[in-house]
Amino acid sequence: MASRLLVYTRTTAYRHDSVPDAVAALRTLDPGGLAVDATEDPAALEAPLTPYAAVVFLSTSGEVLTDAGRSRLAAYIEAGGGFAGVHAAACTEYDWPYFGELLGARFTRHPVYQPGQVVVEDRTHPATAHLPARWDLTDEWYDFDTNPRATAHILLRADENSYEGGGMGTDHPLAWYREQGAGRVFYTALGHASPAYADPAFRTHLLGGLRWAAGLAHPAGA
Repeated sequence: MASRLLVYTRTTAYRHDSVPDAVAALRTLDPGGLAVDATEDPAALEAPLTPYAAVVFLSTSGEVLTDAGRSRLAAYIEAGGGFAGVHAAACTEYDWPYFGELLGARFTRHPVYQPGQVVVEDRTHPATAHLPARWDLTDEWYDFDTNPRATAHILLRADENSYEGGGMGTDHPLAWYREQGAGRVFYTALGHASPAYADPAFRTHLLGGLRWAAGLAHPAGA
């Protein structure tokens, strides 16, 4: 029986044009393995989340939850639920301190969409095992308000020498995973534009992170 993901795409600030393509991609990432319920209705986060292996915030932005939804999501994760944030999830729920703690860092700015290079720090995780040591791609190269390395296991970082306008220096995390209570949290800053969701390397990166958050995959040796 397929494990289910609740994919949430509500936006109250900037809305990415890639959202429909991203949702369509998630529906095809893992045929027979991960089923997707996609919604923009905040009431979906007020209902019991126990039917889901993970909740995914897919390029959400702004304040997207009610107080009841915040309480339900926090309780779900603390009790062992999975959570994955993709790209603009880091631009979400600035008024809720718990969400910043959960994700590990919050978006502050990005330079123009442009080619660059990702350094793969850890290839034992299912989100990165397929990647070369350096990965060339085009994205927005998010900067964050803090370096999440103190609270998260870093998987990818940006090489700021490979593009213009980076603001975090030599240690610039882009994807990571961490524990929150008994729950599992995965975040990737990548995935700004629709072409990413047709790119086999990015799709495998995303699938690995989602399967880990859902408790279906583990780092090598874990």
